Amino acid sequence: MKTNIALIGFMGAGKTAVGKALAKKLNRKFAELDLLIEQKAGKSIPEIFQQDGEIAFRELEIEVTKEIAREKYLVIACGGGIVLNKINIDRLKKESIIVYLTASPSVILKRVSGGRGERPLLKGDNPSSTIEGLLRFRRPFYERAADIKINTSKLDIDSVSEQVISRLNEDECFNF
Repeated sequence: MKTNIALIGFMGAGKTAVGKALAKKLNRKFAELDLLIEQKAGKSIPEIFQQDGEIAFRELEIEVTKEIAREKYLVIACGGGIVLNKINIDRLKKESIIVYLTASPSVILKRVSGGRGERPLLKGDNPSSTIEGLLRFRRPFYERAADIKINTSKLDIDSVSEQVISRLNEDECFNF
């Protein structure tokens, strides 16, 4: 039986907000992979990208995923690019039901433009087209990894977390 819930999806899809709400409702620990990566590196993700590059970031992501994937009864908010390395998904799938949160490109742009920290992959002149391009590229990876898929575009955090719980109740591989 799987005991973890791993939330995947593009930046701005709601992984952190929904993850925190789920953890509270299910009385579980919440783990945010990007935060764990920052703690391990001793610097912010924008600094990792700037000073060490994306490859160094992805290597840290693999290490942290390996550590967190062994734990039980967690709600895990994964970084948007975690699906790019199959090893991460394979490790998570051992203990986790993977929930893919989606949102439309316009909703994503609105959510990530709120100034809650820098998004290294959205630096540039046209963040809208960057989002669309990254989504087009990543969508097959998200789809392949997902056990459950929920579109968050028109839902609030509470509604999304209720939908996740409802879908988990239907899954005989998941242990509350």
